[in-house]
Amino acid sequence: MSASESEVLPSKDRVDPVPEHEESLSTRIGGWLRSHYLALINIALAVYVIMPLLAPVFMKTGQTRAADVIYRFYKPLCHQLAYRSFFFFGDQPVYPRQLAEVEGLKTYEEVSGLDSQEQTAAMVYRGNEQVGYKVALCQRDIAIYASLLLFGLIFALAGRQIKPLPWAVWILFALGPMALDGASQLISQQEIPALGWFAMRESTPFLRVFTGAMFGWFTAWFGLPSIEEMMNEGKSTTRSIVTPSEGA
Repeated sequence: MSASESEVLPSKDRVDPVPEHEESLSTRIGGWLRSHYLALINIALAVYVIMPLLAPVFMKTGQTRAADVIYRFYKPLCHQLAYRSFFFFGDQPVYPRQLAEVEGLKTYEEVSGLDSQEQTAAMVYRGNEQVGYKVALCQRDIAIYASLLLFGLIFALAGRQIKPLPWAVWILFALGPMALDGASQLISQQEIPALGWFAMRESTPFLRVFTGAMFGWFTAWFGLPSIEEMMNEGKSTTRSIVTPSEGA
């Protein structure tokens, strides 16, 4: 504020900085979170993505108890169906259902000897030395959270200068592809008489990863810059207060 403005404005309208020693604990915590929220989000995402990748590593090295802890932790967060998950240290990185008709790959039914209709068995199946060992998050979830993390890192490197994506674009590119792939798969496998003309289908590993990555990337593009804008709205007032006029 210029000298002339401070002379014209009444004292009750002047904004004076708050001395640092008078800042409340909540104000300091708020300021710290505004400065470090992105790092906290990226760290949380990194841990969330890396942990399920360690489950097959622990299985391979014989640390089955550690692997079991990870599988159990992620079980409420993901279906963990073997035919929709990645495998490490085996003949193939994926073993899709026969229904997916992916050429050149052994199917889940072939390597496990199980019926893919038995979902409970597919959830608990973790693999073996030849097949490899299952990652504790499915293909689509890995793609979602890895792309969220990737955008978060790029956003940090760009100095948080990327503008948020319009919500309509987010709906089109984030929700659209995944909803189309997932919904068409789900509906086709429900055996609804009225939809008998709708051919039964199973999404492929490529489509799961592609649509998951699209959802994660564009969701991060919509969300993180929006959070940054909200954080910036409060920065200008964090260290200032409105002082009341004398005698008020």
